[in-house]
Amino acid sequence: MIINKTVHLEKIKTLRKNAKVSLNEMALILGYESPNGYYYLESGRVKFPADKLAIIANHFNVTIDELFFENRFTELVK
Repeated sequence: MIINKTVHLEKIKTLRKNAKVSLNEMALILGYESPNGYYYLESGRVKFPADKLAIIANHFNVTIDELFFENRFTELVK
């Protein structure tokens, strides 16, 4: 497991898209009034607050660790 110091924005985006959840729906889930608030998080324009990460992890049924860590066992073996 490799530690990435930032949230995996691409992973969050992929989770959202695979679940067919729109930017607007994510904004509402996280308590934003418009999709822009969520878009700024997902695009990396602003940092994710811890409470929002917990909501995302819960919504997509993943652990918060999965949003920070990625499994790259093949790279470790090289």
